[in-house]
Amino acid sequence: MASVSESAQATPPNAQHNSEGKTFFGHPRMLANLFSVEMWERFSYYGMQGIMIYYLYYSVTESGLGIDQTAATGIIGAYGGMVYLLAIVGGFVGDRILGPERTLFYSALLIMAGHIGLAVIPGVAGVVVGLILVALGSGGLKTNASALVGSLYSRTDERRDAGFTIFYMGVNIGSLFGPILTGWGWNHWGFHAGFLMAAIGMAIGLTQYALTRKNLPASAHELSSPLSSSEKKKYSLLAVAILAIVVILVLTGLITPTNLASWVMAFIFIGAIALFTLMLRDKQITPEEHSRVVSFIPMWIGNAVFWALYQQQFTVMAVYSDTRLNWHILGMELTPNLVNSINPIFIIIFAPLFSIMWTRLGSRQPGSVSKFSLGIIGVGIAFLIFLTQAGNMSVNVGWIVLILFVCTLAELSISPVGSSLSTKLAPARHRVNMVALYFTSVALGTVLAGWLGKFYSLETEVPYFLWLGIGTIIVGSILWSLNKWITRKMAGVR
Repeated sequence: MASVSESAQATPPNAQHNSEGKTFFGHPRMLANLFSVEMWERFSYYGMQGIMIYYLYYSVTESGLGIDQTAATGIIGAYGGMVYLLAIVGGFVGDRILGPERTLFYSALLIMAGHIGLAVIPGVAGVVVGLILVALGSGGLKTNASALVGSLYSRTDERRDAGFTIFYMGVNIGSLFGPILTGWGWNHWGFHAGFLMAAIGMAIGLTQYALTRKNLPASAHELSSPLSSSEKKKYSLLAVAILAIVVILVLTGLITPTNLASWVMAFIFIGAIALFTLMLRDKQITPEEHSRVVSFIPMWIGNAVFWALYQQQFTVMAVYSDTRLNWHILGMELTPNLVNSINPIFIIIFAPLFSIMWTRLGSRQPGSVSKFSLGIIGVGIAFLIFLTQAGNMSVNVGWIVLILFVCTLAELSISPVGSSLSTKLAPARHRVNMVALYFTSVALGTVLAGWLGKFYSLETEVPYFLWLGIGTIIVGSILWSLNKWITRKMAGVR
């Protein structure tokens, strides 16, 4: 078990005070504010992403850009991976430069600017400008929002997983209505109108947060380890060097739309290794903190495998929705991007039930390793269900509803738990960096979801879904078998 002094060091001083303020479903009041800003950010993010793949590969006569479909899935996967990869930057800025609260605010401004760019700048230029700004902003917002939620609870507060599950429900309320409204705008006035809907949603979220940010605890403004003058110069030069390298790689043709996913995967591995090394070699962390970081290594791998399948909602499943699903329902011809609103409906229904379940079970609830394992196995089972419709060119929407229902149960077992776990395992000096490390595993899975898309086709769908499903179940089973070892390395954290 962690010592009292260690827990106090790793927990913001006001966390115990906040834990007594049961004003939002039995949780600290500020959870409602963070719930809201994340809801609007996800509204804009998923609303835009839900129609982006079609904007990329639809022909010019259909108001799209006419990019090859395989390249389009790779771009979407790489973009999604970059969002989570940039969580490293967001974590660094939140920990050492601006503090979590200010980083979140400025990140929200970048996101809104990106969606406006997509709405008003035509062609490839708008895609490049818009996606870069949204990726930068989303990376900063995601990491620091999770860190701020964690700051509302002590490390031993058993409401912590339930609080993150409620927070995750806000994510999915935005995820539900975003694709519906951007799809409506696309259907009536074109793709750019859909992107404008995303910009309006982010503007609402930003306004709401600006009016409530003063209510966050004092720890939201603190820097874990502020940069010294020499470090500021060093990291500024490093940032310029990285940017110059990327520009050179693009201008020389070494980075192209077709191989972008592979490059992003390489950057993610480098970033993850750098973060693990930074924490494991820090002489100022305690032996218990060091052990907890080590315990996160197999969890990081398992989490990446989960997201490699789950995030195919925006790549392979999006193409499947467009080419295989029969969207003619009750006399209406619905748009294929609505596939992205199915999972959020289930999340909204079941997230409160999972939250209640974890709260009532208290110390009797399964540990984090067990929850992770079940989530990974569950998403593997979901992919095996695709095999029932192999070769069917007019698949009933009910099948994708069933598949996404299973994905939802798996997601609720691993995703909010993963965010919560990263804050519980975090060394005191690296509380935002640990969340960033968690997001690098999501980043790897997301970019893999796009990269794997090149192996999917009507001819290959049986081996594609079969081997991905079986392989993922095996990974989940291996993690389950390591439960005792991982739990021991967590040094008192469950």
